[in-house]
Amino acid sequence: MSLKPEYYELMWQGLKTHEFRRRYLVGCVTTWYVYLTAPISRLAAVIDLDEAVLDTPQRIARLAEQARVGNGASVYAYLKDLEHRFALPIRRVREYVGFSATELTQMLGSFHPPQGYTLVARHPTWAAVCGKLATSDVVREMTVDHPATVE
Repeated sequence: MSLKPEYYELMWQGLKTHEFRRRYLVGCVTTWYVYLTAPISRLAAVIDLDEAVLDTPQRIARLAEQARVGNGASVYAYLKDLEHRFALPIRRVREYVGFSATELTQMLGSFHPPQGYTLVARHPTWAAVCGKLATSDVVREMTVDHPATVE
């Protein structure tokens, strides 16, 4: 999945504890191989996500507000037209030197930054690239503790 660098940095500051998505997988823990968009333009992180919280846009917005005051309104605006959407609890973040868009093109034959999410297990070439990333040296790492869920 792609992520804007400013949101990625909010994770390191402890101000982003969930990823909010309009659609996602239900009922499973996932690992997210993160492509940081321009100006960084690198596959550079691996994030472990807990099972998605599926709830109303109002309750998901409250989770966003709990992590960072003022963020609830923008998350609600993003999700408001939907009955139920996803908050993905971030549990662990690992950053690597990673691979540039040019390097990804060389490894994959062609490359376009992801627009949504790709199930890596269904794409052997992507699985190999992600495996290479995850076995390289970690630049920095952190775990995220979550407060009790808002009722």
